[in-house]
Amino acid sequence: MIRTLTAAAVLASATLLAPMAANAADGGPYYAATPVTAPTKTVLITNGTLWKWNNTAFTAAKGPQRDGIVCELVAQRAGKLSAFTAAGQAFDADALAKCNARAK
Repeated sequence: MIRTLTAAAVLASATLLAPMAANAADGGPYYAATPVTAPTKTVLITNGTLWKWNNTAFTAAKGPQRDGIVCELVAQRAGKLSAFTAAGQAFDADALAKCNARAK
């Protein structure tokens, strides 16, 4: 009985953690935010998400909020954005305009 529960727990854990491992395995950032003006800081933190400047854009791992909210949060810190990408998909003009409405 205990072995069955242990095996089930291991299987359940592996199933839940598989997406996180896949994201970590690809090594790339989930988000990229390109500010219109050059930043004065090279590191930003938005609600627990760490953003690092990489010469062209701020990049970050996936955060707990929806992608649109994450865009708004980084725009509040970095200023108006010329581009925002989540999971390799660039925001269209309407989504980017909504995001930039929150820019500082």
